[in-house]
Amino acid sequence: MTPSRRIGFISTRFAGTDGVSLETSKWAAVLERLGHECFYFCGQCDRPDGISYVVPEAFYRHPDINAINNEAYQSTWGTLHEGRRKHPEIEELHKDFFSVYIRPSHVTQRIHELRDYFKEELYKFAHRFKLEALIIENASTIPLNIPLGLAITEFIAETGYPVIAHHHDFHWERQRFMNNSVRDYLASAFPPNLPSIRHVVINSIQEQQLASRTGIAAMVIPNVMDFDSPPPPLDDYASTARADLGVGPDQYLILQPTRIIQRKGIEHAIELTRRLGLPAELVISHAAGDEGTDYEKRVREFAAFLNVKVNFESAIVGDARGVTPEGRKIYTLEDVYPQADLVTYPSAIEGFGNAFLEAIYYKCPIVVNNYSIYEADIKPKGFKVVEFDGYISERTLEETRYVLKHPDVSAEEAEHNFKLAQRYYSYTMLEKRLHLLLANCFGENV
Repeated sequence: MTPSRRIGFISTRFAGTDGVSLETSKWAAVLERLGHECFYFCGQCDRPDGISYVVPEAFYRHPDINAINNEAYQSTWGTLHEGRRKHPEIEELHKDFFSVYIRPSHVTQRIHELRDYFKEELYKFAHRFKLEALIIENASTIPLNIPLGLAITEFIAETGYPVIAHHHDFHWERQRFMNNSVRDYLASAFPPNLPSIRHVVINSIQEQQLASRTGIAAMVIPNVMDFDSPPPPLDDYASTARADLGVGPDQYLILQPTRIIQRKGIEHAIELTRRLGLPAELVISHAAGDEGTDYEKRVREFAAFLNVKVNFESAIVGDARGVTPEGRKIYTLEDVYPQADLVTYPSAIEGFGNAFLEAIYYKCPIVVNNYSIYEADIKPKGFKVVEFDGYISERTLEETRYVLKHPDVSAEEAEHNFKLAQRYYSYTMLEKRLHLLLANCFGENV
């Protein structure tokens, strides 16, 4: 019998429907099923107060962290930083050296001040909840809060805590981090290479890249859904969702269940809707999120150019049911997915693909772009979906029309997909791997 453990999750945010928050909830559910207790350290939190430790500066959009990130990743060529102004003898020797790779000295100072602050808070977190192990959720992976990542690294080095580092997005996978003035911090803490850390990645390409770049070995644990517990049937509350989303009784509901960000490739969903030649409404469930609104403007302009009516419905699709200030019903994705006639997933880049699994879970037909992780890890499993390679072809249109016009065939394929996902992406699979990881952390027999 494995002993019960008190486990602390650490990240910048545990709130909403971003991939890290969703997967953390799933890991916690499985760990609690195994008898463990879970606690949370973050900057934004929707978990109960009694098990949460909130440090506002840990959120990657906190003004102090934003200021650091703006200097670290968005400095402009030709800037002479104050570190060299304070040392004219250096400036005299290197008059012509201006670069985005120079870090302002006040940024270095602020990073270390916050690192010390976070480290003390981590000690308090561990003490308050009498923690026995830690799970780092992406905070030591994507460098959106550099002081927090450094603090986590030093805390682990100083305490030897058993740690599972759950990696979702590495900095080398995102163009925005390519030019930066914090390479020393990225090398030491994103991710850290310490003996008490067991590393987990969400796809096989990350496993290979992590090993080749850092020498770190990792276990692959893909994203999961609770395929052992099928979704409940729709209730009366959800019966009005199609009409409220602007879909008529004789129209197909095409659902784009993602945030409006560039890598989601939403133009493909708009083009598909336009060229199908069928009565259909494209519904986008989420808003732009944390990456600005420029791409949303682009999506709206592209839809207008193609004369496609797109329903932007983030106001009435939320994390929980409720009512808007205007009195409109708010639905969850669980209310919308089962009523979708087709789900579009045209992403160019994904760490894994939560929306893909959600569509499989709710037994929806899917049109998916052949992004790299799908090609490497998901496609070989044998899922039956409509695929395209970077652009909507005539074959894509023909296969999509067939899926929509033959619901009996679609239902058979959906059952096939559900059974495959039950085998490869279920809570049962996750439970086995977490049990193995924790046993390894504590030197226990499996």
